Amino acid sequence: MPEKKSYYEILGVKKDASEAEIKAAYKKLVKEYHPDLHPNDPLAAEKFKEINEANEVLSDKQKRAAYDYEQAHPGMGGPGGMGGGFGGFGGFGDIFDSIFQGFGGGASVQRDTRGDDVELTMTLSFMDAAKGCRKDVTYFRNEPCKACGGTGAKGGTAFKSCSKCGGKGQVRFSQETMFGRTVRVGACPECKGRGKIVTDKCPECRGKGFLRRETTVTLDIPAGADTNSYFRKRGLGQASPEGGDAGDLIVVFRVEPHKIFQRKNMDLYIDLPIPFHTAALGGTVNVPTLDDTMEYTIPEGTQTGTMFTIRGKGIKSRNGTGNLYLRAFVEVPTRLSREQRRALSELAAGQELKQFEMAKKYSDHLNALYGKDAFEK
Repeated sequence: MPEKKSYYEILGVKKDASEAEIKAAYKKLVKEYHPDLHPNDPLAAEKFKEINEANEVLSDKQKRAAYDYEQAHPGMGGPGGMGGGFGGFGGFGDIFDSIFQGFGGGASVQRDTRGDDVELTMTLSFMDAAKGCRKDVTYFRNEPCKACGGTGAKGGTAFKSCSKCGGKGQVRFSQETMFGRTVRVGACPECKGRGKIVTDKCPECRGKGFLRRETTVTLDIPAGADTNSYFRKRGLGQASPEGGDAGDLIVVFRVEPHKIFQRKNMDLYIDLPIPFHTAALGGTVNVPTLDDTMEYTIPEGTQTGTMFTIRGKGIKSRNGTGNLYLRAFVEVPTRLSREQRRALSELAAGQELKQFEMAKKYSDHLNALYGKDAFEK
């Protein structure tokens, strides 16, 4: 278990710090870690509590002396039989109020809670995702009640300000601890943080502020959508239970594979079958694209695995256009006619003769350079 920091370390001051230095350090840290600046952050809340605790001791001469003695003599109690406790202090509320005048004159202000997001999954065909499309999505959500404007009050006005919190929605809670009285700010238990109390419930939503409804939304999906990309529609999620803004609708896409095209970001890849004679002699082949087909010239002697690039024929999106990559796959015939066999045999014989002639020329060249018997020893 890590050793607990001293109060001086928490405030970032030396042990011989003056009252003015302690006060200045405290104000700086409190403004930095105030709950209004870090909503729903438990680490900041714990830090804020530590800062208050340290200041309550070090800002009081008597409690500071007792604390210093306890730190120097653990377990011995304070001077003069004071013991190790630092309870019974006051005045924190006045300090707290003076520090936070810059935050609007109060420790807290009521804030409406935002509704939850609704997340759905939509499956798109490869072509719809690549070229863009329009789709309808239907789902159920808690829709803000139009009759009361989401307030839950009849006519949207049948409510009053909460008397317990003065309409702020938050109140202070104090608690006595071994280190003295600590003060925290939390949601008002009377109005549950809303700052108002409904006096006459809305008959349409029965005071809930929302109605469960089926909703249909049309999405204009741009070209280039990919698996795990998403579309967000503001304010079409769940209604807020406390009259705040509704959450968002988030549609996550899953794109189906294609029989021909393979995709990497905005680039497309295809395995292009090339007839044997075209690969050997060269020629043109038809290449499929997203929109139609096009002719592409294949150079002679093309081998399986050769990669060709057609720029600008990939997916066109807002962020640019990809390329189309062709992987050559040479088709070797499995059944040959007698004429085809003869032609291939003649071709093969010609290739062998050509290779023999090239080898003989190379041998003659070496003999001329190094002598006839140079390679026989």
